[in-house]
Amino acid sequence: MTHSYSPAFSRNDQSLGARWFWTVDRGLLLAALTLMALGVALSFASSPAAILADESIGDPFHYSWRMIVFSGAGLTTMLVASLLSPRGVRRIAVLALLGSIVVMAALPFIGDTVKGAARWINLGPFSLQPSEFAKPGLIVFAAWMFAEAQKGQGVPGVSIAFALYALTVGLLLIQPDIGQTLLITTTFMAVFFMAGVPFKWMAVIASAGMAGIVSLYFMFGHMRDRLSRFLSPDSTDTHQIDRASEAIRAGGLFGRGVGEGVMKRYVPDLHTDFIYSVGAEEFGLVLSLIVIGLYGFIVVRGMRRAMKLTDPFEQTAAAGLFMLIGLQACINIAVNLNLIPTKGMTLPFISYGGSSMVAMGLTMGFALALTRRRPGAYEPGASFAPRRRFLG
Repeated sequence: MTHSYSPAFSRNDQSLGARWFWTVDRGLLLAALTLMALGVALSFASSPAAILADESIGDPFHYSWRMIVFSGAGLTTMLVASLLSPRGVRRIAVLALLGSIVVMAALPFIGDTVKGAARWINLGPFSLQPSEFAKPGLIVFAAWMFAEAQKGQGVPGVSIAFALYALTVGLLLIQPDIGQTLLITTTFMAVFFMAGVPFKWMAVIASAGMAGIVSLYFMFGHMRDRLSRFLSPDSTDTHQIDRASEAIRAGGLFGRGVGEGVMKRYVPDLHTDFIYSVGAEEFGLVLSLIVIGLYGFIVVRGMRRAMKLTDPFEQTAAAGLFMLIGLQACINIAVNLNLIPTKGMTLPFISYGGSSMVAMGLTMGFALALTRRRPGAYEPGASFAPRRRFLG
């Protein structure tokens, strides 16, 4: 007796779920789900050590149970967002951006200050970090404005996009949050370039960016301190990054084993910013390469799909969103490997944190929605070609 495989949905099924299943990129979806599953698994490895910093928590798996809830919320957000049409993506992105700006403007008055930064709003058992939602909102909005400017119908899309970017960055610097500022700036400029800006403009923008970084160095003492610790590790306290580096080295090729990590007990913020070092110690280089490979797969496959889209907005927005995920992952991993100064940035889909998980679910959901196979979305032989109409 033979059995044949039967998919969950047939090709002839016209229900919403069936249309979504056959049009969404299932490879990208599976990669994101795998990263979420790894995040939950690593939370069980890190939670018992993380609660040592808070004696009021009795359950050793307190952060693990919360991580399951956060992952469920992030997964739901991703799936719902992936059902949206491009117009729906624009609408939700604009709401997310404007809502984030309003909340960030109120942070100096109602926000909780942690380690000298007012980035969160306390909502009882949970905290909200609005800047996490501003990132995908700004990228989609900027891509929309740049696409409108390309049409040549008098819409000042470039000016509007830069005005919202400047407002967002200004609110981030008030908190202050230098890491998110640099991430948003880099991704925003990449979207600007992909929309068709000439290289001469990019040279001017790059020069302005370098001048801005130098200004930040003199404006913010904690930025100078972090850079000094990075450049002169022998002359200052580098306990945090030293313990993370030791954990990564101790893991070797296959790791110490599940629950056998030792250095995680001495790594501050191990379940958030330094979860990569926890995984490297317990599961070794093998898991580290798998994680890096999954992020690389998402970025490369996502960019390839985005480059073949025919609509300028969809192309630029999708590429920007995939780049946002990849850049944030690169920054977090580079910090763990002591390649750049510490930034206080989470590892997408893996680090503990409700705002980060839901916002990353929204980011990935937007990207999946924009790259779905719809009539006319892709044309045979279509390739990425930067458009250079609105800036000459």
